[in-house]
Formats: sequence, C-alpha cells, structure tokens
Amino acid sequence: CLPVASLSASSLPFSPGLCAIIHYLVGGQLGWLGLTVACVVPGYVAQLLSILWFRADGRPPGCWLLVLHLLQLGLWKRYWDVLRMAAKPGGSARAGEVLTQHGDVCALRLLEALLQTLPHLLLQAYVVVAVEPAGFVPGVSAGLSLLSLAWALVSYSRFSCLLKPGHLRPPAAAILCLLLWRTGMLGTRVLALVLFARLYSFWVFVVAGVHWLLMAFWLVAQQTDIVAQPCRWRLFNCLVGAVYIFCYVNVRPGPSKHRVAVFYAVST
Repeated sequence: CLPVASLSASSLPFSPGLCAIIHYLVGGQLGWLGLTVACVVPGYVAQLLSILWFRADGRPPGCWLLVLHLLQLGLWKRYWDVLRMAAKPGGSARAGEVLTQHGDVCALRLLEALLQTLPHLLLQAYVVVAVEPAGFVPGVSAGLSLLSLAWALVSYSRFSCLLKPGHLRPPAAAILCLLLWRTGMLGTRVLALVLFARLYSFWVFVVAGVHWLLMAFWLVAQQTDIVAQPCRWRLFNCLVGAVYIFCYVNVRPGPSKHRVAVFYAVST
C-alpha cells in the first residue's frame, strides 16, 4: 500500500506548481511566473539520475521513457513498475528486488522534493506572507508542497528502517505521527525564514549561508564518507549541509539518535 500512497504524494509538486503557473499567467504577474517556472528546472536532476539508473540496470531508455522523464513523469513510471512487480504471482519471492526498486524511487523522490518542491514551497510561502496575503492559489500550492516534501522524507525514513535487519514494518499510526512531525517542523522553519526575509530582505541569505557552512563542517567532522571520490564527497557534504538548513536527513548507517539530538539542540 505504501507505493500507492507514495505515487499519489509524488503527483503533488506537479499539480500545485502547474496551478501556480496558471494563476500567475492569468494574473499577468510575470515576475512570479518566471520564478515559479525556474523552481521546476532543478527537478530534472532527479529525472536525469533516474534515466542513468535505468541504463545501469540494463534497461536502455527508449523514446517513450525519455518523453516521460522530459515531462517529469519518470518517477511515476518507476512506481508503476514497483506496483506491477509486487502484484505479479510469486511476487513474494522477489521481495528483495521489489524493495530495492522501491528504495530507488524513494531516494529519487526525496532528491526531487529537495531540489524542486522545497524551492517552490519557499517561493509560494513568501508570496502568501509578503505579497498576496489573501492569495488562495499560492496558499494551497504552498500547503500541498509542504505535504509532499514531508511525505518524501517520511517515505525515505521508512525505507531506511526496512533495510535494517530485524526491524518490523512501522504501523500506520507511527507513519502518521512521523508525517505530522515532519510537516510541523518544516512548516515552522519555512515560515521563520519567510518572515525573516520579509523583515530583513537579503540578510536571510547571510543567516542561511552561515548555517550551511556550519552544517557542512559538521558533516565533514563526522567523516561522512559514503561517497568514495574526494571531489564528490565534498560536493555531497555541501549539498546535505544545505538540506540541513531545513531538516535532518540521516545519511550514515547506525543509530542516529545522538546526532539528531545534537542537530536540533543547535538548530533550534
């Protein structure tokens, strides 16, 4: 049932983004229209990575698959493959393969959410707070983007939990609590950044930049070496450091409760 829920959640960034684009286009707000369209572009990184993973798995992408990725529907295709594989007779015998492919989708969905949904959320939240307080479409777009981003984090956390030996499938109540926690945490951080940007303008980039550097140095101090090449390792730490402005994502194996406690003690 989780792939179905993940599939429905993965459609959220496309719908609110499209609604916001139409809203700004009809209203003649070309500046916000351009910024909203620009938020869509980073999402193609996840689509490109999905194509490369298809090729690495021995499935050279054809024209139809390339068109789906160009329309940012490549992750939908992956969810469909997981559902179809799980529904086949004898699917329990291929549980390991299903779990692996579902893990690929969770990782790609999280990357897409961080690169595309998060900037869109920040932009629409700023429009609602500072530009168009009574704007219904930007408000709904920001709310759905927040829910989509929170679900991407929950889905990734759940998959990471399933990979650990001896761990049982989390119950629905635990998933719901985790979703509410992620939504509240992300919502308050985004709102704080938006209010700070409204009051102090570009100084918000200074604060976010300092936080980014501190988190990147913290990752280096933890020897986060899941990426082998030195250049890619530094780039990985920098990217995750930017994510840590908003939330904690566990990128190391083993217990993480002490790292989570340190992160939120310093960040809050």
